[in-house]
Amino acid sequence: MHPSQMPIVELDRTAQELQDSGRRVAVLWQDSESLAFLARGREYRSEFHLNPSDEVMFMVRGTMDLHYRRPEGGSDVAVVPPGRCIFTPTGIAHSPRFAPDSFVLVIERLRRPGELDRFRWFCPSCDHFLHEEAVHVGDYSVDPVAGAYRSFYEDLDARTCDGCGTVLPDERL
Repeated sequence: MHPSQMPIVELDRTAQELQDSGRRVAVLWQDSESLAFLARGREYRSEFHLNPSDEVMFMVRGTMDLHYRRPEGGSDVAVVPPGRCIFTPTGIAHSPRFAPDSFVLVIERLRRPGELDRFRWFCPSCDHFLHEEAVHVGDYSVDPVAGAYRSFYEDLDARTCDGCGTVLPDERL
């Protein structure tokens, strides 16, 4: 993108195009220092994402339940209705969950060389840490969440809790 070009995005039209296509993410820009994308429906998410930078999420349509890990352990949920936004600072493990007909605008800093996004799973029965996938996100359009999910769900040992023996079912089915 040329410095004199400043993209103006029509969020409603982009949301409709996403819904019609069946895709989950439309990258709006990833240039200079920033990344912006529109995401559709994250109802399937079970992991907690740790960004190497701050993140701002604005609910364009629908309501999001933003599950997040508390520093002292356990998790909680922040409910973000349409037209509202939430700031998620670096280091807060979070899991945005919302219906397939809901859309969120996400704005983050582009990843620097060597920075890793981390995807962590916890046992739903006893809250024991299960597994972490760490990836460098050089281009968000490659869908790093899908790659992390694929690695996790293909590994039965990663889905089996050392604490209580619970096995997470393969959610890709």
